Amino acid sequence: MFTLLFNEPLVFFTWVLAFLIALSVHEFSHALVGNLLGDSTAKRLGRLTLNPAAHIDWIGLIAVLLIGFGWGKPVPYNPYSLKWPKWGPVFIAFAGPVSNLIFASVSLLLLSVFGPSLGFNNLLTIFLLVSSQLNVALLAFNLIPLPPLDGSKVLLAIFDGPQYAAFRFKLEAQGPYFLLMLIFADSFLHLGLFSGLIRLVWNLLGYVFPIPAFLL
Repeated sequence: MFTLLFNEPLVFFTWVLAFLIALSVHEFSHALVGNLLGDSTAKRLGRLTLNPAAHIDWIGLIAVLLIGFGWGKPVPYNPYSLKWPKWGPVFIAFAGPVSNLIFASVSLLLLSVFGPSLGFNNLLTIFLLVSSQLNVALLAFNLIPLPPLDGSKVLLAIFDGPQYAAFRFKLEAQGPYFLLMLIFADSFLHLGLFSGLIRLVWNLLGYVFPIPAFLL
């Protein structure tokens, strides 16, 4: 990814802009739903904003630029302040992927309308294409039910009884390590697990918002 800076700097900065916007919308959506459900933690910490500076994890951003995979700062919330302590965290978690779905859909719609006339080399075309791809990737990846990803909140809500306390502890404690193992295995063994999931979501959206043929 970083090689784009030297080979195609305008494309590189367009890609970075698309990533920062997608990340900011994702994290802002978490904060917004948490605030709507009665918890002001994110708002008090300055996270209820679309300003990328509030959501950037610098190590995660550097990782994105170097290896194409990274992360932002997680949005904090107090489950005991929520209107629905059990399912509130699920709504907060899924606000991020839903925002990415909306953003990707709008980007693909605009791309299908304006892409053919703008052409492949137009920066707006590139931005819309990259934006749709990044948002689909964020959407698909965050649906994986492993901590710290958003999809894990569904499992934690379903298995909230005291008899599942050991399972919840193992999931939250060991889930991030298992996720990292999956990422490394997928990368080095070329399993195609994550790319397949992302491609599935991309293809489904493509049926609703056809991508111009010259971009395929």
